[in-house]
Amino acid sequence: MQSLRIVLAQVAPVLGALDENIARHLELIAQARDQGADLVVFPELGLTGYQLQDLSSDVAMRLDDPRLARLAAATHGLSVVLSFVEESADHRLFIAAALIEDGEISHVHRKLFLPTYGLFDERRFFAAGDLLRAVPSRLGVGVGLAICEDFWHLPVAEVLALDGAQILINIAASPGRDLAATNEVGLGTATSWRSLMRTYAQLTTSFVIFVNRVGVEESISFWGGSEIVGPAGETILSAPLFDEGLYACDINLADIRRERIALPLLRDERPELMVRELDRLIGERAGLATDSTADTGAEDGLDVAPAMAPGRPIGFGREVARRVGDQR
Repeated sequence: MQSLRIVLAQVAPVLGALDENIARHLELIAQARDQGADLVVFPELGLTGYQLQDLSSDVAMRLDDPRLARLAAATHGLSVVLSFVEESADHRLFIAAALIEDGEISHVHRKLFLPTYGLFDERRFFAAGDLLRAVPSRLGVGVGLAICEDFWHLPVAEVLALDGAQILINIAASPGRDLAATNEVGLGTATSWRSLMRTYAQLTTSFVIFVNRVGVEESISFWGGSEIVGPAGETILSAPLFDEGLYACDINLADIRRERIALPLLRDERPELMVRELDRLIGERAGLATDSTADTGAEDGLDVAPAMAPGRPIGFGREVARRVGDQR
């Protein structure tokens, strides 16, 4: 299979309305099938909405939940990526993305990096995943899943590509910020994400699929702008900002072969070098090895060597300093 039809489902889920969102997913999967889709991709927490907070446990599903089985049954002859709150056997909650193909859940990615800056507070409600894998798929290529913040950490795209992914899929619930005409599309968030996707596509010589949600939750507006970027960094599809809908295009898998032969960046990566240097950094940060960036004489765990104590208390006159010295 040299050509794939990708459908981006840029949706506005209803917060906490799991059954309603599932019904909407089933409807859009059927529409995408009618359009000849090979792969349909939904955004982060498309089944639940994003600003869940204390609702997280109410909408959480285990992987054996019959509602997930309903969604899986709709994927015969089709690949679908969708996102939900997963509850583990020990009752931890994860922001999860599942690759579902031919009626089966073939892979689940748990969000690795949970932001707690700005308006984000994910670590308060969710556990962080600890597994990163690329997986084979019925599409004939390896697929790597990531969720929003994951792609703001450099190793994620590289590890997925080195592990065999030729299509990198990042799903997001990215709120719109920095509205200014000086940005590429008038929205700073969109400009940042588009730069990121192009960079990862070029550095990993992979197709990058980015699907962001739309809609408004508790005064937070999500901007959409989903994209497909080719392995040379060229934009193949850009969905509009803020508009809900299905957006489709065809990609040619031969582009991956062409680009990886012409620009063998993945071949020339040196993961053994990175592992060695990362081991060193981990040891230094944990105080188990000498910190190569610290001052000479610094105590373990500190970057700066202790200075000589002042001869007299700072900010006191000479007479006070003499009396203090006499008391020593």
